[in-house]
Amino acid sequence: MSDLAQVTRVTARGMITLRGDLASALMKKAVKALTGQAMPTSGQFLGNATSGVAWMSPDELLLVVPYGDVAKSVVQIDEIFKGQHYLAADVSDARAVFSVLGTNARDVLARVSPVDLHADSFCVGQFRRTRIAQVAAAFWMHDTGFDVVCFQSVGDYAQDLLTQAAKNATGT
Repeated sequence: MSDLAQVTRVTARGMITLRGDLASALMKKAVKALTGQAMPTSGQFLGNATSGVAWMSPDELLLVVPYGDVAKSVVQIDEIFKGQHYLAADVSDARAVFSVLGTNARDVLARVSPVDLHADSFCVGQFRRTRIAQVAAAFWMHDTGFDVVCFQSVGDYAQDLLTQAAKNATGT
């Protein structure tokens, strides 16, 4: 019997936490310059696996950039916000990222997360900060499944958890 979905640990995903006034013209300029995307709304991820932006909170975004571009992206943010109040932090190596792919990827995440993942409730481009089991995590949906992010310190546990949830167990 095959697994419900394929769980893969993603290596070298560039991520930058960007905090500040999300309504400001400078913030919109930075997001567009680094990701090519507009400003996301609450609960939204705009982009793809190598470049995008997620709304994390009323004053925080998660920028996804190519791993090799993180340092120069932070410098670019510093130049855009020079003299303004903001925070830009490279969190790439502090996060573990997983790809949960397949037609039953929703079922895998539904087994470990308290989020309504029914197709009428959660669709491509939606983003959620939540928990998978007892692990703080976030995930967004794309056309082939989900990307899941958690702290690197619990990455092995999260990988085991997601892999176990992907097992298509039949019980009595």
